[in-house]
Amino acid sequence: MSTAGQLVSVQCPEYIYDFNHRGRAYRQCDVSGNWEQVASINRTWANYSECTRYLTFNHRSHEEVFERLHLMYTIGYSISLASLLVAVFILCYFKRLHCTRNYIHVHLFTSFICRAVSIFVKDAVLYSISDGSEAEPNFTGQKPHMAGCKAAVTLFLYFLATNHYWILVEGLYLHSLIFMAFLSDKNYLWALTITGWGVPAVFVSIWVSARASLADTQCWDLSAGNLKWIYQVPILAAIVVNFLLFINIIRVLASKLWETNTGKLDPRQQYRKLLKSTLVLMPLFGVHYMVFMALPYTEVTGLLWQVQMHYEMFFNSSQGFFVAFIYCFCNGEVQTEVKKAWLRRSLVLDLKQKTRITSSGGGSCYYGGMMSHTTTHSVCLSAANPRALSFNFTHSPQSLTHRQRHLSHLETWSRSDKPLSHNPPAFAEKQTENHTCTYFRCPLKENHVLCL
Repeated sequence: MSTAGQLVSVQCPEYIYDFNHRGRAYRQCDVSGNWEQVASINRTWANYSECTRYLTFNHRSHEEVFERLHLMYTIGYSISLASLLVAVFILCYFKRLHCTRNYIHVHLFTSFICRAVSIFVKDAVLYSISDGSEAEPNFTGQKPHMAGCKAAVTLFLYFLATNHYWILVEGLYLHSLIFMAFLSDKNYLWALTITGWGVPAVFVSIWVSARASLADTQCWDLSAGNLKWIYQVPILAAIVVNFLLFINIIRVLASKLWETNTGKLDPRQQYRKLLKSTLVLMPLFGVHYMVFMALPYTEVTGLLWQVQMHYEMFFNSSQGFFVAFIYCFCNGEVQTEVKKAWLRRSLVLDLKQKTRITSSGGGSCYYGGMMSHTTTHSVCLSAANPRALSFNFTHSPQSLTHRQRHLSHLETWSRSDKPLSHNPPAFAEKQTENHTCTYFRCPLKENHVLCL
């Protein structure tokens, strides 16, 4: 109760976890005895600026910190998003990479992609750019805006939870490979898929129902008391379980390393190997989450708060890039498949170029007898149809037993539709570790190398 024309203040509500509980909220009582209303939305309005000092930019120093953090995680998530999209394309495109391990990697990469996209969408909905540089939270708006804001926050929480649970799935799968001898990949993959995508959907749906019925105020980006524990407890449990799996796997790796290399390696080399294995596993298991897991943002201030925020924003935004780099781009199988695809594409483009040049000269060239370990390949380019390539594959009963073998080469040069004449100069074939390289000469007097 207050008299007309008086400014009333109350302490910030304690049930909102992220509020500054030492601040006060203000509401104006007008001369007619009614609470002051905002004409644009036709609703009463209270000033919660002191309560939201952790969420708004009230000081220039805080503005600089938030701008730096926003730039850091925007760049980090953008790089992670680009690298993850490339990694998913590679693992899905090459059929030889299709296996249970890579299927789980694809799900993990997809969860990182969804998390990054949901963060960008949430920022676009929550924040509007004003004065060209400052971003201020948008706490007022119409009901359609609030519905979109609630949907964006809900999707963000769901994809955040799925990301943590797919990190847990990776840990469970790696742990099972080490400690379980026999495992049905098909059934196990279905169980892991349900764990990664289904379990988060359950507790996020429960949170949505509770929030809509008990604390359906403004946008749902602000915590509403203890309701946050509905989704935070399962996420924290996944982080703790994954950390325990990480510790157990490192223990096993250390014991195996000491058993197999006793007396063979210097202790410093053994420690370096163990450190390398640990650093490789840390991004996959999300070990960095354990550092500030039990320390809420509102419980720290000053330099420690800035250290915590920069640490979490950097590792959270760049974790997707590190995971894609280590488990896709640095994978030997992936590198082999990409190199093969690049060589095949280069060969096709080169043959098309040779065809166009030969066609412009009015002739044709025939390359025959190119043998690999088990097959004989012949490629025919015709001047009558310069875009047509004729490939013949026949199995060879004999394997290559010498590093070099001279094969017959048929060279044809014709400027009419008459039967082609054949002039067979020799060419050499060199066998390397993984490929058979054929050196041949065309009428254009250019050497050409073909590796199969």
